[in-house]
Amino acid sequence: MPLHEALKMVETQGIDLVEVSPEAQPPVCRMMDYGKYRYQQRKRSQGAKKKQTFVAVKEVKMGSRTDPHDLVYKVRNIRKFIERGQRVKVSVFFRGREITHPELGREMLNRVVGQVQDVAKVDITPRLEGRSMALLLVPKHA
Repeated sequence: MPLHEALKMVETQGIDLVEVSPEAQPPVCRMMDYGKYRYQQRKRSQGAKKKQTFVAVKEVKMGSRTDPHDLVYKVRNIRKFIERGQRVKVSVFFRGREITHPELGREMLNRVVGQVQDVAKVDITPRLEGRSMALLLVPKHA
């Protein structure tokens, strides 16, 4: 319909004329309550945000020669994170010439896995990434 007729109809009904596709020949418009439309869009996006879950990945770092007592403390933190349902990345860093002995880091990670295997399982196996070796633990119930 011609533009002046559409504007007259919109004015009598108390709604808005919204241009949907300006590139089309002729341009396509829609008669709607634009405020109500924006309100519904906002509510829809809020509903989507409410349903999404955010998965946090905590990281616990240690050296390849970390003392056994310090390891107990770190394992206690890992257990706490796992019980909260969080994923945990366990990293072993190599300083200087320690990188020539990656088996020490792998042994350290295996010790950690052995101590938390009742509550967690390995999601990503240990692998060397630059000067560190890392693995990812996830809760067993998830």
